[in-house]
Amino acid sequence: MPLTDVAILGAGQAGLSMSRCLSVLGIEHAIFERGDVAERWKTTIWDSLTTLTPNWMNGLPWQPYEGPEPSGFMHRNELIGFLQRYATRCRAPVIGRSNVILVDSQCGQYRVVTTRGTWRARAVIIATGYCDLLRVPNLSHALSPAIESLHSSQYRAPEQLTDGAVLVVGASASGIQIAEELRQAGRNIILSVGRHTRLPRRWRGHDIFWWLTRLGKLSERPAEMGDVRKTIEQPSLQLVGRSDHANVDLPWLQERGVRLAGRVRHISRDVVHFEDDLHVTASTADAKLARLLREIDTFAGVFARDQRYPVRTVDVFGRAPRSVSLRSEGIRTVIWATGFKRAYPWLKLPLTTANGELEHREGVTRAAGVYALGLRFLRKRDSNFIGGVGTDAWEIAVHLANFLGQASKTAA
Repeated sequence: MPLTDVAILGAGQAGLSMSRCLSVLGIEHAIFERGDVAERWKTTIWDSLTTLTPNWMNGLPWQPYEGPEPSGFMHRNELIGFLQRYATRCRAPVIGRSNVILVDSQCGQYRVVTTRGTWRARAVIIATGYCDLLRVPNLSHALSPAIESLHSSQYRAPEQLTDGAVLVVGASASGIQIAEELRQAGRNIILSVGRHTRLPRRWRGHDIFWWLTRLGKLSERPAEMGDVRKTIEQPSLQLVGRSDHANVDLPWLQERGVRLAGRVRHISRDVVHFEDDLHVTASTADAKLARLLREIDTFAGVFARDQRYPVRTVDVFGRAPRSVSLRSEGIRTVIWATGFKRAYPWLKLPLTTANGELEHREGVTRAAGVYALGLRFLRKRDSNFIGGVGTDAWEIAVHLANFLGQASKTAA
């Protein structure tokens, strides 16, 4: 049974960042990946996806972005190539096509059982990502079998879908991007809107992340965020990365013919019923956005005489349907842009909460030598960003090096 100091589970940006940090510290390790490097980006992302963060943010440890478009956004294929080149350049010890079956503790070490054999490790890094299981509401099962129903991770391009109109459920980044693409392809779209975090692509001449970085928002630690649980449960960003830096948001979509509705309340085969909550949902997101823009302006020293913010709002009066007949509307497809859940069925250590989430404190679990990496708000607000995972990886690598050193002294 081969022995390694550290077993890294996952060869995405988190696992590769940790590998680079461990190499710098001279710590022997192996990376186990169910497919190839950047597998999730290759298999669960639609063809036209671009990153939400501008290129200048998307560096990895000891590898900043050096391309010609720092203010642009990487296409899915560009990002995959970037990660693959990084793995090659860093000589990351990736063991591909090694699906993890079991991780447990045995004789003071950890046993990692994969489809390509079993390893022993002194420490384990769980870098399997934030998107394991598809989160699709149970009420989806009430749809007529004649309706094509798929999760956003199963969507690839408009031509993949059955002809006809489309209902998109969920209005964070994935939902609005898919709705936009399908509308541009000539499809009639209804977008069911739930909780979301609204941001402008640009503000006062800069990308919104330029401001958030300078305000220190992205480096905020969990202890600085107040109620950490509520922070983690915040809805995802309603934001799109485009070369024209357009603010693709609900008003933008509405102006282009996308019909907005509230949250899905009930489905009866052919009929979908919506909550009458679009106004409240949109107004709540707008109010949070206004507070953020006010904070940015105060930081920038902008004291506009007109305190109203030039941000478009959704037209909700008399236009949001309370129910629709899918057949009458010609809707042949429902896309659930409703996010993901985590799943660790292979983890045979008492490290998950009652709802299946990995229990940790800033990436450090209660099992000595077992760490998490790449989750939302792990050590700071940008922990799951491409360019944010690197600083987490270094801090955890240093903690891990101390653990291995102490363990060696104890063994001696």
